[in-house]
Amino acid sequence: MKLPSGVSRAQLFEYLLRLGDERLVLGHRLSERCGHAPILEEDLALANLALDLLGQAEALLELAGQVEDAGRDADALAYFRDAIDFRNPLLVELPRGDFGFTMARQFLLDVYSHLHYTQLCESRFQPLADRAAKALQEIRYHLRHSRQWMLRLGGGTDESNARAQRALDEMWRFTDELFAVDGVEAELAGAGVAVNRSSLRPDWDSQVAEVLEEAGLRVPSDEHAVEGGLQGRHTEHLGHMLAEMQILARSHPGASW
Repeated sequence: MKLPSGVSRAQLFEYLLRLGDERLVLGHRLSERCGHAPILEEDLALANLALDLLGQAEALLELAGQVEDAGRDADALAYFRDAIDFRNPLLVELPRGDFGFTMARQFLLDVYSHLHYTQLCESRFQPLADRAAKALQEIRYHLRHSRQWMLRLGGGTDESNARAQRALDEMWRFTDELFAVDGVEAELAGAGVAVNRSSLRPDWDSQVAEVLEEAGLRVPSDEHAVEGGLQGRHTEHLGHMLAEMQILARSHPGASW
């Protein structure tokens, strides 16, 4: 596969893992909500959102395997790496929590993803730009869905408002990592391949604050940021999740049906 001039294969592979792992882990966490939503319609909606995310993950990890050129496809990268080799932000690996936690996390990530993938469509690496454009169509719907739920939860009962606010307070310290840029992404952004995610923060802050205000919720106070997922330093939760997610593939390697 031809890469843009001046772009390291190793760095591009690392970047694609970050993109793919974020969608994969979030998709799995969302799939855990299937059968546990408050109404049947939402049960089906969340299952469809999870399938969208897993489809996005497959496309990105497949591309990562092609860039790596070591014989690993999307399945190999999803099911035969250990937690230390995953490059997702910590926010997506946190346990699903209650419905308020699920929707609050989804909303924060949907706002971020919409901003991120809008710019990623302009990547100089055309295979990535194409995948970003396809994903963006789904992300637009995801954002409308989670935004409406934040308004319903915040503007609903005292209980729903309190649960949504508690969820925001619990996860806020993990949001800074969404906008962290290290040497890998800085070089790729300079080459026009990646997005300088730090530039997304002002719009994200503004859009999130606008919805929370309308929902009768408050933006949590700044806390000490918790980071490390993009470098393979994860919470204990990811290992437990992967043990469940990967058991079938690892029990029957090479199996197909």
